[in-house]
Amino acid sequence: MTAAAPTPSRGNWFTRGGWWFLVHVASLGILAAVPFTAAAVRSRRIGHAITAAGVLLATVLAFVLIGTSEHDAAGKVVGAQGNIGGTLIVVILLGGLVGLIVERQQIYGAGARPGPTTAQPAVTRALAARHRREEARRLVASDPLLARELRIGRPDLPREYDDGGLVDLNSAPAQVLASVCGLEPVQAARIVQARQAAGRFGAVDDVFSWTDLPVEIWDQVRDRGVVL
Repeated sequence: MTAAAPTPSRGNWFTRGGWWFLVHVASLGILAAVPFTAAAVRSRRIGHAITAAGVLLATVLAFVLIGTSEHDAAGKVVGAQGNIGGTLIVVILLGGLVGLIVERQQIYGAGARPGPTTAQPAVTRALAARHRREEARRLVASDPLLARELRIGRPDLPREYDDGGLVDLNSAPAQVLASVCGLEPVQAARIVQARQAAGRFGAVDDVFSWTDLPVEIWDQVRDRGVVL
């Protein structure tokens, strides 16, 4: 699976990929695989890793062609094989510059994609609570009797089970509905009145059929509401 590029970090031109070009140009492309490998390690993108491997293979091939080609009395490389190797070195040098410019922009440029960062504690807690709500909903669907025994959706009652912050739309008091779902007191009161008129809700979305709750709060109710 392709990993997103890390969030661009602070630093100067040299530390933010500038040294790649120095190594590449100073070695006349011979060490091109070094900056491309550094870019791949930095970005953790499979495309960059493949490019680095390709540059390394091309460099090795160029030197194999040159090293095994014919030489004249002065030691100069002659023949088609040597010419191909020399041309390949030039392609690596010039093409490598273009490739490094592109990869540096992808990794450090203004449009660089943010990558994995250490989640803030609040984010971690919120995601964990969402996961617990999903587990509790599955339990409600598969074993409603156990769900009632665990008092899922009833934070106002003594209990040991953590449902991640659900509220039972069929039994919780109005003030609890308001607190958990982030509703106005009058909106929570409408839910209580509607369930009394309906007998009970068969699904969370029944609330919206029986009340005139604003559409903009429906997702809040869906996220925290459950029916038992």
